[in-house]
Amino acid sequence: MRARVQLAGAALAAIVAATSCVLPVRADTPAAQAAGHGREASLAEYRQHLVELNVIVEACAKARDTKTCDAALVGEDDRVPLANAPNAERRLVRYDWLRTLLAKAQLTDEDKAKVNDKGQAKKLIKIGIGQNGTPAEEPTLLPRPTTSELLQAAQVRLTQEIAQADVAASGPAAAAPDYTQEREMLRQVLAGRDFRNLQTRSASDAFWEKVNEWLNRLLKSAEKLHIHVRWLGPVIVAGFILIVSLGLAWGLLQMERRWRVRLVPESDGPADGAASARDWQLWLADARAAAAAGKWRDAIHFVYWATISRLESKRLWPADRARTPREYLALVADEDPRRAGLARLTGSFERVWYGGRAAEQNDYHIAEELADGLITGSGTAGTEPGEGGAR
Repeated sequence: MRARVQLAGAALAAIVAATSCVLPVRADTPAAQAAGHGREASLAEYRQHLVELNVIVEACAKARDTKTCDAALVGEDDRVPLANAPNAERRLVRYDWLRTLLAKAQLTDEDKAKVNDKGQAKKLIKIGIGQNGTPAEEPTLLPRPTTSELLQAAQVRLTQEIAQADVAASGPAAAAPDYTQEREMLRQVLAGRDFRNLQTRSASDAFWEKVNEWLNRLLKSAEKLHIHVRWLGPVIVAGFILIVSLGLAWGLLQMERRWRVRLVPESDGPADGAASARDWQLWLADARAAAAAGKWRDAIHFVYWATISRLESKRLWPADRARTPREYLALVADEDPRRAGLARLTGSFERVWYGGRAAEQNDYHIAEELADGLITGSGTAGTEPGEGGAR
């Protein structure tokens, strides 16, 4: 029985590769390491994983059912350090051989015999094993090991791996290699003329590289999820089409609005209803006509708007027909010399026109003097509104 177990251990890798065409058993070479991924594991975590795998193989050898021999129980591959050092080089240890063996072990040897055609001879393998486990000079044809024997050989192998992990964990930490000479040689090479214009990677390039890696991981995750959730792919495609359609619709609406604005004719003149839409001389002529008729309240009203029309035509503020007298006054800066005269004229106009106060000839003359100073730009003239007039 022991000889058959040794035979199974020697043929384990060949049987697994022949039955399932999986990747190599171990990934000790740099090419194999670059091809796989796996979790980062310390030597202690790697040893614990091997112990758990040994228990799984032992349970599978006893039960031989789909639950106990589930290949998913193996877990991820391990990236383990080669020595017990902080920055030790790592290698990838793959367990595809064990996953394949567990998948085969879900059927007992008797069940596999029933599946084979009756009368078909057992397949033979050519292997050179002599006495005491040494290679024989002449290869012999031996029956293919059974799955039970392969499971026993897997336990032997895992036990040996556990022992090797113990040796690596207890051994001295490997000294970090000294690459001083190599670095100096590389520095001299990079200082040459051929590498004079060599530029280092910028921060933006590093950022976009990380974004690209993140998108790749996201797409890989979505691809794995699509295997289990069939409706995810159509939903993503429909969502992408919907987002693009909404973006196009929004862009067309913005373009249509800009075109609509361009269809409105531009005008440099004041809007209809603004004070400057009517020449200030016409306002002043109406004021004098109202004063000649003894309509002092209307005369003060026309004098005020003659002043506003004149100041607005000088671009003291933009034309706006909805602005109130106090809003006109607020548009004049505090340090502007015209502000004091406009404030007095605005107060006189509001008391007479909005406050309902009776106006007299003296009130009109004071308002006219203030308006004349503001219109001609000679400053503030006159006295306070209401001085010498009827109250």
